[in-house]
Amino acid sequence: MPLLRRGVARSVSRAARQGRTHKSQLHTASSAEVAWVYSREYAVLDGWDSGHRFAMEKYPRLFDRLVQRGVLSPSEVCEPADPAGNEWLHRAHSAEYVAGYCDGTLAPNAMRRIGLPWSPAMVRAVRLEVAGTLLAARLALSTGIACNLGGGTHHAQRAAGSGFNPFNDLAVASLALLAEGAARRVLVVDLDVHQGDGTAAILSEEPRAATFSMHAARAFPVRKQRSTVDVGLPNGTGDEEYLRLLREHLPPLLDEHRPDLVLYDAGVDCHGADAVRTFCRGHLSLTDAGLRKRDFFVMDECLSRGVPVATVIGGGYSTDMDELASRHAIHAEVAAALANCS
Repeated sequence: MPLLRRGVARSVSRAARQGRTHKSQLHTASSAEVAWVYSREYAVLDGWDSGHRFAMEKYPRLFDRLVQRGVLSPSEVCEPADPAGNEWLHRAHSAEYVAGYCDGTLAPNAMRRIGLPWSPAMVRAVRLEVAGTLLAARLALSTGIACNLGGGTHHAQRAAGSGFNPFNDLAVASLALLAEGAARRVLVVDLDVHQGDGTAAILSEEPRAATFSMHAARAFPVRKQRSTVDVGLPNGTGDEEYLRLLREHLPPLLDEHRPDLVLYDAGVDCHGADAVRTFCRGHLSLTDAGLRKRDFFVMDECLSRGVPVATVIGGGYSTDMDELASRHAIHAEVAAALANCS
């Protein structure tokens, strides 16, 4: 099955924006295609402190690795044309907060809570990531699978950023598609090591959106929000128990909520070798093989029900960029394999 071409992506994106996608267009695992979304501007590398906890270099390393492995070709990538505009951001965030962050006028403690150095380039980067997730969500409605090679900024709240996340791309994309009528129900599946607290809080009053978070119970944030389904795991949970619980809890929510789209945060900071364990009280012990089984299970469960999936990369903090890029690449490799299965 050929991957989605750039020209086709533009026409699919226009159709999605105009609400011309319908349930009959959705794909099973044997007929889905993958749309790839990425921008080099996701990474703000000029002047970046190499000792910063956030692994900014992982974005280009992931993209280059997927190209080198033949998973995708640069000509097949859809790039968000513009950063997310206020009309999108205001669906999930207060106008005052959006203006304060974009203008650089937030109080110092609010900026410290976000944890990223502020600059106009950083503002553009985080808005592009939001636009990339929204583009991936729209494309997935027609192709079956779309992967934004960024995103997963699930800690941002309605009026505050947190944990390296100024804006919540998952909440923005969910609310935008619901408002446009492109989807009637949306489910966010968050398998980052941290709870998707911002997403849960923002979407809590939207009955058409459901949230699923399986995370280390002791990980940040200390004060958890209430997702539709939360599965808090003890420290050190490994592949076998993790996958057992995922199989137990996710399918019933898929069947109950019956989403038209799943937004999947495929964070890799739940890996046993991730550096998150050096600065976070909560940590898990998945292996590369466990991540691959996890990603296959989530996407296959969705596609087998005719539900398209848009993925984001989520968290990952290893200082070895080759290892980190390899882990982030797993979900994209799984997506490509599912699309190419006969």
